[in-house]
Amino acid sequence: MSQQQTPRRPQEGQEHKDPIKYGDIFNVSEDLASEPIMPQDAALMQATENQALGQTQKGGPASVMQSAAATNVSAGLVGRGDVSSVAKDQGICVLESKIGVNRVITESVGKQVVGQFVEPDVPMKTPGSALDRDAITIGEALEATTLAPASDKPVDQSDAAAIQAAEMRATGKNEIQSGGLAAAAQSAATKNSRTMGDFQKTTLSDVLTDAKEKLPSDKAVTREDAEGVIGAEIRNKVDMKTTPGGVAASLAAAATLNQNKSSS
Repeated sequence: MSQQQTPRRPQEGQEHKDPIKYGDIFNVSEDLASEPIMPQDAALMQATENQALGQTQKGGPASVMQSAAATNVSAGLVGRGDVSSVAKDQGICVLESKIGVNRVITESVGKQVVGQFVEPDVPMKTPGSALDRDAITIGEALEATTLAPASDKPVDQSDAAAIQAAEMRATGKNEIQSGGLAAAAQSAATKNSRTMGDFQKTTLSDVLTDAKEKLPSDKAVTREDAEGVIGAEIRNKVDMKTTPGGVAASLAAAATLNQNKSSS
């Protein structure tokens, strides 16, 4: 999926002849794809996310649905109290499963999955200062990706966005460092999108080997760091799913392990 395009994020106030549908934004099919995204669908997804996760996931399905629904209402194409037939008849759910140290969150409208990502299994209000001195750093978590099954995955825009978010978290700067990891990842993603054969593409392992040494500064991974990277990765994938063993998954696992260390 190295050449996926970023899901469309509609802006409030845009004019549309037709309402924004699920198929315009999510990688869904069957009846759901042709259903307009309704305000009550978005409200229900937000409430369900909050109940399951303790908050609305930044860049996740609920926030995307809210944006689309607001645009549909603003254009006068749907009413504020409208709900889609799929959401009404089949429901909306957010399910959690456990794989190793990771919590895997799957969000669905009816029978269609609209997002799936890892969440660090860490209490919501755990202060970063409470972490052990030997806690895993962002650089070390990025290096761990090179040992995961996703290490041979060609770098795409979702990976580049996740690496950029990780670098900014590590350095505390809201800019890409010249010659740094994020710059290399973005260059690789751009090059890969123009390259046909996977064997010629730059992989996550190529970019993230010795990541700790390539970062100008580093810090222990917290839940907030992991969530920022998760949001960046899923915002740039059509299916809104984090890559198993990828950048976001590695940060989530590190955040969980760090919390377990400090609690023991």
